[in-house]
Amino acid sequence: MRRGIAALGAFAAVTALAACNGNTTPSTNSSAGSNDTLATLTIWADDTRFSQVESLAEGFTSSTGVAVNVVQKSEGDMDTEFTTQVPTGNGPDMIVMAHDKLGALVSNGVVAPVDLGTAKDQFSDVAVKAVTYNGQTYGVPYAVESVALVRNNALTKDTPTTYDDMLSSGKATGAEYPFIIQMSDKGDAYHLYAFQTSFGAPVFKTDDAGEYTSELAMGGSGGTDFANWLKAQGDAGVVSPSITGDIAKQKFLDGAAAYTVTGPWNVAAFREAGMDVSVLPVPAAGSQAAQPFVGVQMFYQSAKSANPVAAKKFFDYLAPPAAQEQMQKLGGRASAMPSVAEMSDDQDIKDFSKVAESGALAPAIPAMGAVWNFWSQTEANIVNGTETPTEGWATMITNINNAIASK
Repeated sequence: MRRGIAALGAFAAVTALAACNGNTTPSTNSSAGSNDTLATLTIWADDTRFSQVESLAEGFTSSTGVAVNVVQKSEGDMDTEFTTQVPTGNGPDMIVMAHDKLGALVSNGVVAPVDLGTAKDQFSDVAVKAVTYNGQTYGVPYAVESVALVRNNALTKDTPTTYDDMLSSGKATGAEYPFIIQMSDKGDAYHLYAFQTSFGAPVFKTDDAGEYTSELAMGGSGGTDFANWLKAQGDAGVVSPSITGDIAKQKFLDGAAAYTVTGPWNVAAFREAGMDVSVLPVPAAGSQAAQPFVGVQMFYQSAKSANPVAAKKFFDYLAPPAAQEQMQKLGGRASAMPSVAEMSDDQDIKDFSKVAESGALAPAIPAMGAVWNFWSQTEANIVNGTETPTEGWATMITNINNAIASK
C-alpha cells in the first residue's frame, strides 16, 4: 500500500455558486482567488468534533493565510439546520458530519460534488464508497469507525472465530457475563448487525456498482434464521432488553464480562480505567463472515459556498498524511487512509481500522430512515417473546417496505 499521498490538487468542487454565475466549476481568475483568500471559511462541526476541527483549522490558517470560523453545532439537528440554511445562502461553506446523511443531503441539493482525483486510491474502499452517491463522489473522508469484539484480557486471552467459541470461552472464565451486548427495550439493530450479516441477511441489496438500493435484503431464509438465533440467545439469557448501553459498559468496566461488542467510544473509557483489553473481529454466528456497520466521518462542501477556492485549499490541506494523522490523533478514530492508521502507535486504532476494512458500509440512502425503528423494536420484541421470530420478522419486513413506499 502506498504511503505517499498525493495532494488533492485535482479536487474540483462543483458548487451551486458557480452554477449561478453560469459556470460549472469554481472561478480560478486572480480576482476571485484574491477575494477568496481575504474571505473567512465557515465550517460547522458538532460538539464532539468542534475542538478537533478548530485545531486543524489553526494549522490551515497558519499555512495558507485563509481565516476559518469553526461554529459549534448540536449533532442532533445540525443536518436539518444545514439543509434549511444552505438554500438561503446563510449556511456554512463546509460541514463535518457522518456519511450516513449523504443521501438526504444530495437529494436536497445542498452539497457539492467533489472529484477525489488521484487521492482516491489512498482512501480505503469503504471510505470511498461512503462518499459516493449515484456514481458521484461528495466530500472528503477522514475517519472510519465500527464496533468490534472487545476482550477483557484479565479474564481470557482466547481469540474466538465463531460466536459459539466465544460463548464457550466466556463461560470458562466464570464471569457473570460470558458475553454482554447492549439492547434495551427499544432494541439495538446497530450493535447486533454483524451477527445478522453472518446469516446472509444484509439490510439492503446492492446494484452492479456496489451501491445500496432501497430493496430490502434481510427478508427470506437468512433473516428468519437470524431471528430464530436471536430468540435462542434471548431464551439463554445472553441477549436481553434489560441490558442498556450504560449497563453493558459498566458491567465490562467492573470486570463482570469476558467479551462485549462495542466501539472506540467505549474502548477509550476501558483504557482510562486501566483495563487490559484487545480489539478483535466480531465472530460469526452463522455460516458467513460477520460484518459490522462502518461509519465514515467526512467534510462536505455546501452547494452554495461563497468561498469555493478557499474550500479547495482546505481540501488540499486535509489530503496529506500529516493532516490525516493529526485528525486521527485528535479524534481517536482510525484514519480513512489505511496507511495512516497502520503507522499509528495506538494498537486500538490499528485494530479498529482492520475491522472496518472488512465491515459493511452503513447505508446512506434516504430509505434507511424507514428502517431503524421497526428493525430494532422487532428484535427486542422477539427476544422478550412478544413476537415470534418468523411472524415478527415477516411483519417487520412488510412494515418497512410500506414505510419506504410512502416516502
